This record gives sequence, C-alpha cells and structure tokens, in this order.
Amino acid sequence: MGFIASFARPGGNITGSAFQDTELSTKRLELLKEVVPQLSRVAVLWDPSGGGATALRATEQAAQALGLQLHILEVRGPDDLARAFEAAEKARAQALIQLASPLFGAHRKTIVDLATKSRLPATCERGAFVAAGCLMAYGPSFTDMWRRAAFYIDKILKGAKPADLPVEQPMAFELVINLKTAKALGLTIPPSVLFQATEVVQ
Repeated sequence: MGFIASFARPGGNITGSAFQDTELSTKRLELLKEVVPQLSRVAVLWDPSGGGATALRATEQAAQALGLQLHILEVRGPDDLARAFEAAEKARAQALIQLASPLFGAHRKTIVDLATKSRLPATCERGAFVAAGCLMAYGPSFTDMWRRAAFYIDKILKGAKPADLPVEQPMAFELVINLKTAKALGLTIPPSVLFQATEVVQ
C-alpha cells in the first residue's frame, strides 16, 4: 500500500505492527472444510472499500487449491448486508468467510445475526465476532500486537527513530471457536480442530 519502504527498514516516520490478512485465507478455508461436511460452496463477505482486493485474490487462490467454489458478496455499506446474505442463500452457499474490514467490525452483530438466520457456518476475522455468535475466527493475537505497540511507543519516546524500527509481523495466532453456535448449526467440531483452539466459547 506504499506506507513503508520495507518491513525491515520502513523509512520515513512510520513503524509498528502489521499483519497480512491475505496469508490467513488458506487456513480459514481449511478450517471450514474440516468443520463443514462435504463443503463445496463458500460465500465471501467482502468490502471493496476496506482495502481487501489483495485478500480477495488470495481467498480465490486458496479456494481453487482446495477445490471450493466461491460466491463473492460485495458489501459497500450496512444497508447491503441483508441483500448479501439473501444472495448467499440463492447461491446455496454452505458456509461463509468474512474478510477483514472496519465496516464489518462495526456491524459484527448484524453479520452474526444474518449468518445465524441463514444457518451459515462462518469463519470471521477475529475473536470479537465469535463472542457475538460467529462459529469461529482465526487470526493474529491483537492483544499481543497492542502489547508490542506499547513497547515501540516506549522506544520512540526514549529517542529511537521510527524509520530504524522494523515493522513487526505477528508471532501469536488465535483460533476461537463457539461451541454453542456449532450445536445450533448441527455441527460437531472435530477433535483435530478443537485441539488447535486457543479459546472455546461454550
């Protein structure tokens, strides 16, 4: 996106933590395939204004490698959400993957409610969605990233130049699963998936 010259030497006056959502698409689709029997059709909730074009391409590539058919649900505002889920039902989607977007974060309760109404097992961007009722989420530990951000702030306040501090990639990742949602959808989470979970919502 042009903010930095490189992760190792960002240059300019910017540094911090960043994660590449594109690299998580394969893992999220693999998890859905393990949880949803005979999965073949997946709806993708996508906000083109949220900078998610690269993530969408990565999801399409991951789906192709896994033999999954994608149905893209383009959402540009909260008024598009209900229509998007209606389109998913018409496409006979068996599950949903939600790509990262500030819009979706702000309307996660609506998204979870619509997914529940449509009986769509969903993998979401982060644990807050699972707390609201999404089936599962896989992504970086934002708590760990915030802690590292505080460490960087301390260094900069003591005189370090942002240009000299590498932009960090997350080291800790979380898989959060909502067993109550799984039960409501008639799904049994395989032990192999539960074993990977960092948090389980009962």
